[in-house]
Amino acid sequence: MNWKKLYRIYREEGLTVRKRGGRKRAVGTRAPMAVPQGPNQRWSLDFVSDSLSCGRRFRILNVIDDFSRECLAAVVD
Repeated sequence: MNWKKLYRIYREEGLTVRKRGGRKRAVGTRAPMAVPQGPNQRWSLDFVSDSLSCGRRFRILNVIDDFSRECLAAVVD
């Protein structure tokens, strides 16, 4: 039974459907993240995992400079 039919049946019977709660928002406001003005001001870390055709899994840690978008390091595990 889809939601439209359910609402129609409830309306015909004079019942009310319970409303879902809304999305909870963070308390207060967050300050926007500052844009880096030069290299080496902010770095980002990214973990990437994949598997080879033989089934062996591997993970890579990438360190990226946010200003130049240059990959500073790639560590394979």
